[in-house]
Amino acid sequence: MSRRADPLVRLREICLALPEAEERATWETPTFRVRDKIFAMVATRDGAPAVWCKAPPGAQAILIGADAERFFRPPYVGHKGWIGVRLDAGMDWAELDALVRRSWRLTAPKRLAGLVE
Repeated sequence: MSRRADPLVRLREICLALPEAEERATWETPTFRVRDKIFAMVATRDGAPAVWCKAPPGAQAILIGADAERFFRPPYVGHKGWIGVRLDAGMDWAELDALVRRSWRLTAPKRLAGLVE
């Protein structure tokens, strides 16, 4: 498998391209932060790689309702509206990029968040 095909490598590229984003291992798993606040974290779902990220109110129900195979309510943070996304075959990387950017904007301070569409 090429490095480009590795979903965790691609996720890392998306997350770390955002202003002031950094990776830090927490709970023995990669987390991505902006100014020390987590906006995405690596997880697994049914043995497949996944990412959890912050979502605006109502988005979790819409995404899970649209595709429960790819999207799920993650433990621990799902009750706060976070969304889980499976990163296995057939991943729409443009969609994931948009979800991660939105999570970053919801987490970053307002002035910094204004730098990213």
